[in-house]
Formats: sequence, structure tokens, C-alpha cells
Amino acid sequence: MLAGVSIAAAALLALTACNSGTPSNPGGNGGDDDTGDGVPWTVATDVSLDGSPTFDAMTERGKVIIGVKEDQPNLGYLDATTNERTGFDVDIARWIAASLGFDEGDIEFKAIASANREQSIVNGDIDYYVGTYSITDKRKEQIDFAGPYFITGQGILVRADDDTISSEADLNADTTVCSATGSTPIQNIRENYPDVPTVEFDLYSACVEALINGDVDAVTTDQAILIGYAALYSGEIKVVGEPFTEERYGVGLPKGDDALRAHINDLFEDGGDVWQAIFDRNLGDSGTKVDQPEVDRY
Repeated sequence: MLAGVSIAAAALLALTACNSGTPSNPGGNGGDDDTGDGVPWTVATDVSLDGSPTFDAMTERGKVIIGVKEDQPNLGYLDATTNERTGFDVDIARWIAASLGFDEGDIEFKAIASANREQSIVNGDIDYYVGTYSITDKRKEQIDFAGPYFITGQGILVRADDDTISSEADLNADTTVCSATGSTPIQNIRENYPDVPTVEFDLYSACVEALINGDVDAVTTDQAILIGYAALYSGEIKVVGEPFTEERYGVGLPKGDDALRAHINDLFEDGGDVWQAIFDRNLGDSGTKVDQPEVDRY
């Protein structure tokens, strides 16, 4: 579907349940071999998760509702033609669901804009969120996070023929920067580069379109996302400079659901083979080695 899968990987940051799974893999799969469905996990059976109101809600309705992105190539992407969802984040979300006893047919994905993520979790519109969601202290006031499951950093995307911006240091009052509404990157630009004009859209794809059309001068978000777009629009846009922040991707959860948070953290800690297989099948073609980060059990 996407020609840029291996290119996106190359620029990544130079960079408690009882079930049928083994103690070292709550999802029930060793991770070295794909299942018959072509995925490196299996669906757990007879799952119980005492003390998790979120899991109780999933069980009662018979499905899990997961918030995701669908415009981020190689991470969270929806093919409008085939209606197929692909990407590292989407597979992480599926792996979590499988560890809780839900297969693909029991998953409802909801695309949630960056600005609406916390409220969607607080309102109970989704059970958890997996989609380039940076863990921050401010967000922890409203929700909880499991993870991190991935670490990247903020980067800059410009038009291919623009030689005036080679890094974030070149941003100034004459350079308009675009990012997603409510995202960490746009907040970072406003706080640390107050003279730089900013534009916000709900979707990063809208920022990329504005960049190509000449309506903005740069797009900023996590470098992993930007490289995916640069690969899609090869020759039209390019990533410049090096990452200038550290972004720790976590799974957004309802505040206070410690049982579910512990379960997902256990999954990440004990399922390194599965994590690696998910990385390899989405971002591993470049041969770049990216280590799974250590879980923060705050």
C-alpha cells in the first residue's frame, strides 16, 4: 500500500490478567512465529481482570472500542479504498485487545483528533487510545498512561525546494508552522518559539496539504510521522534537521484504572518478542534497530 514503509523506519530517531497465555506473554503467543492470521499474537481466552471498570464495560458490550489515528503512514493509517487499517500503533492496539480476549471482529476503531483524545477517554467514548500519544504530566491530570511503548522526537517538514529552513533554529516570524490542534508539537512551538506564526488543523494530512500548496512554510510533529509523509510525497517535501524533543508514546487510559494499566504494562514488559515482531512487520524493512523502551510504572 505504501511505498515509504522502509524509508519511514530509517529515520526513526536515530532514534493483571489470568488467561491462556504464558506468564512471559499474556497475549498467549511467543512472538517468533506469526499465527495463521499473519499476526505475531493470539487471542487470549478466559480472561479476568479484577478491579478494571474499563474491562468490565468491554466485556458487557462484547467489544473493545479503541481510539486511533488514521492519517499517519506506517503508524496509524486507513486505506480509503480497501478500508484496511495498518501501522505500528494499530497493531499495538490489536495486541492489547487480543491479550484481553478480543479478536479483530470484536474491535471497533474510532478516529479521534488530537485535541479530543483526553475528553474521549474521560467521557468513556473509547476504552483506550493508541496513536502517537505523548505522555505528559498535564495529560496525566485527566487520564492515565501505560507504557511508553515507543520513543521518538519532534521534527520539521518543509517543501523540497526550500533551502531557507534547515532545522527548528531557522523558524522565525516569517515562517508559518502547522501542526495538529492540541498536539504536543504545536504547544512546544508556541512556548519556545513565541514569534513563529502557527496554524492548526485536526489532521496532520491537512497540514501536509497546506505545505505542498504553499499556505504554510513548515509542518512539525514527531519525526517518525513526518518521514512517512515525505516518502508518500517524494520530491515535493522533505524532513530537515534532527529531532529536538523526546516524545514518549503511551496508551491513554481512564484515570484510576490501575488494573488495566498494570495489565498493559505487564504485556509490554513480558512480550518483547511480540513487540519486536510488530515493529519489524510495520517499520523494520530498513534494518534500523530500535529498542523497546522501559515501562514507566508511575
